[in-house]
Amino acid sequence: MIKIKFGTDGWRAIIGKEYTVDNVARVTLGAAEWLKKKKHALSVVVGHDCRFNGELFAETTAKVFAFNGIKVYLAKGPITTPMISLGAQRKNALGIVITASHNPPSYNGYKLKGAFGGPLLPIEIQEVEDLIPDTNTIDIDSLNVEAFVKTGFIEYIDLETMYVEHVEANFDMDAIRNSKMNFAFDAMYGSGQDVMRRLMPDIDFLHCEHNPGFNGISPEPIHRNLLEFSEMIKLSDGHIDCGLATDGDADRIGLYNGKGVFIDSHHIVLLLIKYLVEEKKQTGKVVISFSLSPKIKKMCEHYGLAYEVVKIGFKHIAGIILEEDVLLGGEESGGIAIKGHIPERDGLWMGFVIWEYMVKSGKTLDELIDEVYEIVGAFKFERIDLHLKEDDKNRIVANCEKGVYTSFGDLEVRKVETIDGFKYFFDNDEWVMIRASGTEPVLRTYAGAATNEAAFKILEKTHTTFKI
Repeated sequence: MIKIKFGTDGWRAIIGKEYTVDNVARVTLGAAEWLKKKKHALSVVVGHDCRFNGELFAETTAKVFAFNGIKVYLAKGPITTPMISLGAQRKNALGIVITASHNPPSYNGYKLKGAFGGPLLPIEIQEVEDLIPDTNTIDIDSLNVEAFVKTGFIEYIDLETMYVEHVEANFDMDAIRNSKMNFAFDAMYGSGQDVMRRLMPDIDFLHCEHNPGFNGISPEPIHRNLLEFSEMIKLSDGHIDCGLATDGDADRIGLYNGKGVFIDSHHIVLLLIKYLVEEKKQTGKVVISFSLSPKIKKMCEHYGLAYEVVKIGFKHIAGIILEEDVLLGGEESGGIAIKGHIPERDGLWMGFVIWEYMVKSGKTLDELIDEVYEIVGAFKFERIDLHLKEDDKNRIVANCEKGVYTSFGDLEVRKVETIDGFKYFFDNDEWVMIRASGTEPVLRTYAGAATNEAAFKILEKTHTTFKI
């Protein structure tokens, strides 16, 4: 028996080791018991991404719920996490996604989504976790999906078509499809591939075929995992105006300009705010995770928008979206939600907003970013994860807590913020952030400055100060 615990975004484990049919059944038994105690929304929407044996684990989940007398809407074939969230909202149901998101191919996972269309809130996740039994008491092999279909406890649902219709109703897709601009998409072998082929059949595609091993690369849309995509854009010789990448379950965004240069989430958030306020005439609060650039605060001040910084993890943002009028919620990892859609990260949706912005304005991504710079000033962002001995990691964090670091080289600390980690501010809008991983001997370091070189220099001075 292993203790099953939910992390920042679901339960993750290695397939065949801890991620087994029996353990998936255990989690589902806990979720079924939780639903029964709630006495409402006695139905679930279940689906899986492109990972190994996703169908088996999704069917296991469906059978356990059905066995417990709970109606299941089961998606056939790979779907994205936002599709499950949209389905949960439309059906007023609990959503279950069999996915390990951006984790390495050896992992699979189990995400819980609320009937409101976003991640189940932390207090509710804890309630589910507390109800997970020590052992699986159901003979899964004796249960049959088609038998439950006949009795009505399992019903197949076409979440992909539901999502396609939702996109068509909210974007000028004809303008995007028929514009003179050319776009490209890298699914990273993830579940965004089929829906993007339906919505944008004539663009350039990369890694849009079935490969549950993700070609050995973790499907996280960061530059070091997207070098082939970047090269493809560069080699197009100006043919591709913008490249969009999404992670394994398509809730995170990666973006490239027409030169194959990676555009980080700090810039994407700023572009989205500018478009939503100026072109869509929308207002509302901006809620961001602690590791995003303070330039976003400057943009909010420019437009008179309320602004809040929260701990890292989208669940902290989702709760605020439910309670307040939120224009945008975003994370440094590329998970972004905006008004007018579900309260959920959605990489494809954010990509369509950016493409619509480019098409409607007739401007390149670089030209739109230059307009952002006119408001907040030019900046670049860099991040280096340090793999350290646990003792070194703990020593550095202890020094941060004790206020030991008053300067990094010749950079004098002017202000410190400690919402989730330690953010040190210097002159000229420069900053560095230090945050320890809670699950591995890694110290994450982030820096913002006017140029890439200056940001790397800040990181270099910071690492030197650590004396490692």
